[in-house]
Amino acid sequence: MAFHGKVALVTGAASGMGRLSSRRLAAGGARVAALDVNDAGLRETGGDDERIRPYAVDVTDAPAVAETVRRIEAELGPIDRVMNAAAIMPTERLLNQDADLVNRIMAINYGGTVNVTLAVLPGMLQRGRGDLVNFASVAGWLPTLHFGAYNASKFAVVAFTEVLYHENRNAGVRFACVCPPPVATPLLDQAKSQPKVLDQIPAIAPETVLDAIERDLERGRLMVFPDRNAAWTVWIRRHLPRLLWWNIHRVEGF
Repeated sequence: MAFHGKVALVTGAASGMGRLSSRRLAAGGARVAALDVNDAGLRETGGDDERIRPYAVDVTDAPAVAETVRRIEAELGPIDRVMNAAAIMPTERLLNQDADLVNRIMAINYGGTVNVTLAVLPGMLQRGRGDLVNFASVAGWLPTLHFGAYNASKFAVVAFTEVLYHENRNAGVRFACVCPPPVATPLLDQAKSQPKVLDQIPAIAPETVLDAIERDLERGRLMVFPDRNAAWTVWIRRHLPRLLWWNIHRVEGF
């Protein structure tokens, strides 16, 4: 594992990538602050492992996030890694989603990432060390029918992380913007509109994503594409966008 610190903060820790990240970091000897709004899920994540400490907080609440970060650092010590994994992914045509839901997706997926980052990163920069890992997605590069609101939130994460990296490069903090294809976690269950594109792309194992993060942090790579499919999709999006849209319309049937 490329993590050399003592304390990690993980959002979305009640399930999916956040849960697996928390458990893997704890197994490696880290003290883990596990954040989520789901108390029961947090308890299940931690189980009997005293190295995982739950903190129930809504990442969209910036003052609450800042206060939680202060508590974590007082109780566990300076935060050496952030894993911003909190996300939701309700799918549907955009005009079939109301404004509250579209804005909620942005508030959690992007706003939560911003709130945690702004609360933790200044301390990392002051100490001259740390890892900031923000979970974006291939959906942060490739707009897709049914995924408009989710796309917008992940495009925002990609831009935010890329600019943040360039504003703070050579400051001792390692940055990673993780851009996986579909991953076999409960997040996929939120795709209630059943986008057909998900049938065309096999979901990869979450362990593959976590392995890629550690690999690319060590290599100093900002954009983490966990498999060839993810990297290839982004390349096609850049160079052959009309072909991609033709295929998306063909698959979805409209």
